[in-house]
Amino acid sequence: MSKKHLNQNSKFTQELIDTFEPNFSFSEKSINRLNISIKDNAQNALNKAEKLIDLKNKINSIENCSLKNNSKNLILGNGNVNSQIMFIGEAPGPEEDLSGLTYQGEVGKLLKRMLIAINIKIENVYLSYSINHRPPEDRKPSSQEIKRYSEFLKEHISIINPKIIVLMGSTAMESITGLSNNISKERGNWKEIILKGITYPIMITFSPSYLIRFPENKKYSWEDLKKIKRKIQEFKIKI
Repeated sequence: MSKKHLNQNSKFTQELIDTFEPNFSFSEKSINRLNISIKDNAQNALNKAEKLIDLKNKINSIENCSLKNNSKNLILGNGNVNSQIMFIGEAPGPEEDLSGLTYQGEVGKLLKRMLIAINIKIENVYLSYSINHRPPEDRKPSSQEIKRYSEFLKEHISIINPKIIVLMGSTAMESITGLSNNISKERGNWKEIILKGITYPIMITFSPSYLIRFPENKKYSWEDLKKIKRKIQEFKIKI
């Protein structure tokens, strides 16, 4: 028995617009450069919103996928689509699958604390996953599944076009870099990927869900976060 697909594009569009829609003010007096900048940012965000809807439709068109068939929601991303920092996790969990939002419950609370530790508000970054559906019984996605969804993720990155990408967990690492070895050997060092001619610096680190299970590794994540903070300062990113 197949699931009945509900068209939630209008809801998805509104959720995106709600994250960046500013209040404009117009006057015949001298030009306010700040208002022009805000207007440009809003238009850029609207353009991205349209592309994200198209991407969501592409993912929804996947056939013969156990991930899709066993989940309740397709979870694309949340946050500031104009952010210069993109955090990519592994896959949604049960709370995310129910809500249709990224990083809920204890996982979301931990990620929020991690970002606050380097003076970043979670609403100022863009959050997504390498797999857009919750895997059955929260199993690790297979390499075939990771590869299948990686094409969508790479398009997702190109739409957001951040200056820094943070890959949280081994699934995210494999999806973007192709590396499938122990994440402990790869985390903490800046690497680069090239998508559509653009070079993106990436930092691999542990996922918040992993840190909840193995809190003794938080000290390593703290080292990674400090490196991310330094890179933000190096690139003069305002966030």
